Amino acid sequence: MSTAPLLETHPMLTLPTDAIRQIQWRFADRFDLHMLVQSARGVARGTVARLVAEGQRNTHEWTPAKEEMMEAFDRAGISAIFMEPEEGGFIAGPKNLALALAAFELAWVDGGAATTSLAGFLALSPIHERGTPEQARHYKSLAAPPQPGESRKPWRGAFALTEPIPYVGVDTGMLSGKLRIAEWKDGEEPLLQVDKRGRFITNIAFANFVTAAVSSDDPRIKGSCVVILEEGDEGIFDHGTPTKKLVHQLSSTGDPIFNLKVPANRIVGGYTAKDGVVVPNFNHSEVIEAVFRRTRVTVGLMTAAKMLSAIEPVIRYQRLRFRGAEGAKPGSVRYEQGIQQREDALHRLVDVWACGEAAASLGFATARLFDELDPIERQKTAILKERGVAGGRAEMKALRESEARAIALTGMRPDDHARAELEADPLVQFVLKDAEANVLCPATKLWNTGHGANVMREAVSLMGGYGITEDCPGFLAGKWMDAQLEATYEGPEAVQRRQLSVTMTSDVFLAQFRAWTAEMRRIASTHAGTGACTLASAMQVWLWTLNHLQKATDAAGNKLYHGNRQGVTFPMADALCWLLASRCQILDVLELEQRGACDSVLTEILPGTVQFLSDLCHVQAAQAAGEVGRICAELVFGYNQHPSWGEEGRKRCFTACELDQYEETMPGISAFVVDVIGEDGGHPEKAGPCAGCEGASEFLTLQNKLSRCLSGSRLAKDRAADTVSTVMIPEALDYPA
Repeated sequence: MSTAPLLETHPMLTLPTDAIRQIQWRFADRFDLHMLVQSARGVARGTVARLVAEGQRNTHEWTPAKEEMMEAFDRAGISAIFMEPEEGGFIAGPKNLALALAAFELAWVDGGAATTSLAGFLALSPIHERGTPEQARHYKSLAAPPQPGESRKPWRGAFALTEPIPYVGVDTGMLSGKLRIAEWKDGEEPLLQVDKRGRFITNIAFANFVTAAVSSDDPRIKGSCVVILEEGDEGIFDHGTPTKKLVHQLSSTGDPIFNLKVPANRIVGGYTAKDGVVVPNFNHSEVIEAVFRRTRVTVGLMTAAKMLSAIEPVIRYQRLRFRGAEGAKPGSVRYEQGIQQREDALHRLVDVWACGEAAASLGFATARLFDELDPIERQKTAILKERGVAGGRAEMKALRESEARAIALTGMRPDDHARAELEADPLVQFVLKDAEANVLCPATKLWNTGHGANVMREAVSLMGGYGITEDCPGFLAGKWMDAQLEATYEGPEAVQRRQLSVTMTSDVFLAQFRAWTAEMRRIASTHAGTGACTLASAMQVWLWTLNHLQKATDAAGNKLYHGNRQGVTFPMADALCWLLASRCQILDVLELEQRGACDSVLTEILPGTVQFLSDLCHVQAAQAAGEVGRICAELVFGYNQHPSWGEEGRKRCFTACELDQYEETMPGISAFVVDVIGEDGGHPEKAGPCAGCEGASEFLTLQNKLSRCLSGSRLAKDRAADTVSTVMIPEALDYPA
């Protein structure tokens, strides 16, 4: 057990409740989302948990038992989340947070179940984001669950982007799927021939329609596009053989083959015919950019759910570990606390919990951001269209003035008279939220799934040998394995790092980042226990390093920060993710403290919960600071050539004779000299004289400050560990083992 805390604390009595989470994740006032969470949870901890317990993860085939899961999704309304009320849904407006919450609840039990649900929405996403109004209305209505009294079966969809090996996952810009003109009679719509072989396509076993990315193989068709294929189209609609996955076995995955004739009105977003050439209104890259920009967030939250779902099973296992042993008598510490009498077990579980909280905070913050961005983006499009701006480079040029205004807004004081005008400008708001979303989306996907997979390994290890058995409580072994797929699903880590390395250097985002750093300093003045001061110092180190790298060169004179230098840009992207997750976690706790104080139901549990979650924030901020400090120091100094004992290196050293002379006029100087050349020319036994810090002395000052800002973080970890050892948990998991 950890030592007693040095300040008065409030104990957290139970695990965070639904009321706590609703405030943290900002949907306390959304009754429709409350009902969605309960419906999704009922399916997850009922139907889905039963399928896992019965061994349905042991087969790659799509079985009748797994089909029951789809029917349960329909009954619970999960299949209808994506639709507007007039299309058969029940949630009006943006759906990003709703989709995120449903995926979170399903992944709490099984990642494959969550993927199955999301894949249906992924098939509709190209149509929703870039389809014509007629396409969106038609296919979303077909995919909506039947209303009471209807006998129809809902259509299921799949999204076919990737190609067979060797193309799979290499480059989404390279497509082997081909599109040709099959027939084009005068005055009639063209008939298209689609030839596509998919790879690792989710939901394909039962798909009635597919949105497929293809490129032109005909001079009468320009570029690439996404086209809608239906099971009843003329030709071959082969669902393919099941993929023999090690993970996500509750989802259907296969390698389909399509060779179909379809009308040209199936091109997502429509087309124009110009001089005998079919010109799609959107190429496939424009479609998938709009789609993945949002759907990657829900995948990140699936891994966050896994981490938080591991907490209760691990606590139960640790406490019960020695019961029944000869030396563990009821009432003894060994009997009551089990492994939790040891600080190591508690501290490691605190690390898992802190990471899970940060991942959930980052993911839900990004989902909410897209809900805010969606209507503003449509407003932006309408304004620019009215001004005659068609998009592409013309749009970028038209928004430059708004970018300058947005940057100005981030630096304004709250009482600045010009602030209200800028905040009311929809183009300024679009620029700000778009720049933030361009960073937070890949950050959520990269950090939650990449680092989260490593944390899940730690969670499994805390279960001892039990963790790698089929009957491990909480299905932790399966969740750990599933996390490996989530780290590559919808783009592996390299794709996210590449996007971040570009978007995180935008002037608008960096202006926001500086404002966030100042925000953390202000929070630290009133909530020092959250680790906000530590985080602000780490943010300063990261920003200084980025500015330095953009101007610096390596020992050979080559520029450090550019697209092909991924040994520089990718680590900086990783470091940024740690900062963003920690910031969102802190903001969630502040929201809980402020809004929870107005809820009389939370009066008893709020102080202890806020104290514990604040300690987790401090723990996570310290870990983020450590990662940022390590990465940034390596990049700042790692590309400098280390001095050697050659002639140039010796010039940097004192000789013994010189030092004796200086000692006469400056007594004590010898104590500060590191490298001394002896009278015989000898030198200390090491690689060379100690490296200097030319151009980086400010970095050392910031790093030194960061190290001192870690004060209190281990005390917070001790307090959190004490709470973990006493918090009450239910008698048993609320879904089967």
